[in-house]
Amino acid sequence: MANAASGMAVHDDCKLKFLELKAKRTYRFIIYKIEEKQKQVIVEKLGEPANGYEEFTANLPADECRYAVYDYDFMTEENVPKSRIFFIAWSPDTSKVRSKMIYASSKDRFKRELDGIQVELQATDPTEIGLDVIKSRAGGAA
Repeated sequence: MANAASGMAVHDDCKLKFLELKAKRTYRFIIYKIEEKQKQVIVEKLGEPANGYEEFTANLPADECRYAVYDYDFMTEENVPKSRIFFIAWSPDTSKVRSKMIYASSKDRFKRELDGIQVELQATDPTEIGLDVIKSRAGGAA
């Protein structure tokens, strides 16, 4: 039987939209979903640049796994505007075991397709991707 990760295709759109977020700041966030029947990762939702962090977390389903990318803007202590691109592996406790396994086994390969990720977070409940966590990880990586 083929390994779930090796059999997972990544739709071209996943990379194209990520490049637009990274280079042109066209989007604030991208939420990716694995289509199990087609065995591929697709773009599920795009966040406009004006969308805030609350809007992003509101779009993560409470009981299904997702991958997501978030472009976080912040000011350093020297008042210099900066941004960090976060990769978030969202795997809520309430999601199906099979789904968790597929997302976990495909994550590294998918993440490699997205060149420019600066911080990775894994979360099983909303507190693990609270804005306070994002802030501390963004600042800590500088």
